[in-house]
Amino acid sequence: MLSEFLLAEMNRLGAHGALPLHRRLYEALRRAMLDGKLGAGERLPSSRDLAQDLNLSRNTVVAAINQLSVEGYLASRVGSGTYVNDNVPRATPGRAAPRAAAPQAGRLSARGEALASRYCATELEVQPFTPGIADFSAFPVTLWQRLQNKHWRMTYPDMLDYNDSGGYAPLRRAVADYLRVFRSVHLEADQVVITTGTQQSLELCARLLADHGDTVWMEDPAYWGAVKAFMATGLALHPVPVDEQGISPASADHATPPRLIYLTPSHQYPTGAVMSLPRRHQLLATARAHGAWVLEDDYDSEYRFSGPPVSSLQGLDTDGRVLYMGTFSKVLYPGLKIGYLVVPKPLVAAFRQAHYDLNRPGQMPVQAALAEFIEMGHFTSALRRARQNYGERRQCLLEALRPVLGQAGQDPAITGAEQGLHLCLRLPPRVDDHALAQRIAQHGLTVRPLSAYCLARTDLRGLVIGYGYAPLAEIERCGPLLANAAREVV
Repeated sequence: MLSEFLLAEMNRLGAHGALPLHRRLYEALRRAMLDGKLGAGERLPSSRDLAQDLNLSRNTVVAAINQLSVEGYLASRVGSGTYVNDNVPRATPGRAAPRAAAPQAGRLSARGEALASRYCATELEVQPFTPGIADFSAFPVTLWQRLQNKHWRMTYPDMLDYNDSGGYAPLRRAVADYLRVFRSVHLEADQVVITTGTQQSLELCARLLADHGDTVWMEDPAYWGAVKAFMATGLALHPVPVDEQGISPASADHATPPRLIYLTPSHQYPTGAVMSLPRRHQLLATARAHGAWVLEDDYDSEYRFSGPPVSSLQGLDTDGRVLYMGTFSKVLYPGLKIGYLVVPKPLVAAFRQAHYDLNRPGQMPVQAALAEFIEMGHFTSALRRARQNYGERRQCLLEALRPVLGQAGQDPAITGAEQGLHLCLRLPPRVDDHALAQRIAQHGLTVRPLSAYCLARTDLRGLVIGYGYAPLAEIERCGPLLANAAREVV
């Protein structure tokens, strides 16, 4: 009997949540139609009869029927009553209509499966010793709050809208001035596009400069974030080995000409190699020969601890082939989510338009606060303090690892310690660096196996160890544990 089915279904729904009565009746009636208890064209009992049979108010019944009518399950005929619509799916006699299958992991696209399972940030992010415990204690929070409050009070309506100009003009000027002086980048403020960080900059470049299936040369081992960005945009990855001077294309690589070449020349991620001047000129000549665009991720460029500063690759470019990108995350704090992309002049209008259409950029009051933060000299002060703090941590880690190092030119050896917030402890090829990282994890420390960053290479073993997010006292305590673990396997 219909009323018995409806009461049972309403009781079941009431046991699983605080649904109002009219909604429970709506769900029960809908299920009756989908399961064949009420067939297409069948007349529904009157609202008065349903209210009496179910012990509900007539208003509750009318509300449920009206909702079903609006959604097309029911149709009213003047002077005749309310009927189940003919377009409601008919159930097979004696069998309930099948319910929708739950989503399964296998329903992901091939690209989705790869994105969800390969080179994941949780496995490769360099935040050593204890991931997630970041040292932002030196960041002037009170000052930053005051600047943000000031610009929120001064905000005009257009500052609350999307922005189609590439970012807040004073911030673009401040970025241009900083890059011109400290990174030898050749640019004007109009060439700066403010993004949410390196990931968004990479995706913009991939979408605007390459088509689906085009080839991008990647450093091998590689930065996981770039790998994901290019996979997500449908590019074909071509790994090119990295040596002590940076990316090193061989003659065989030129048989697969690139549309894009992605580099971290200031501090290669993760080996720490700094690209030499001859290799930079060679790379630019290669890009010219192939008609390729060069994407320069100036990763960790702010932190140079020994030797003269290394200028940008973009500053050597005479053909307008290099797009330069950076972020404020490492100096200020990651949650700020503000980065910048410097594009050649002929591309400015296209990048601004695409950035607006694809990303709807905003956060103008935050950009305004950052512009003033830079203009008042607070950014350079914060950078100076960070260099000092990280320099002390770097030196402490180097001292702790010194006893495990081999003879000159032999593994174990340290690479990439001159710059950045991580170094690489290179190990002999026979060492299982995955097993070593797991053994170290038993001491509550987090380091990453170098081989996990490799795209095609099988000859690299080592540990990627950072010190930017580990307090000095923690490095003093844990550094010897790292050295002992490495010594045991070597």
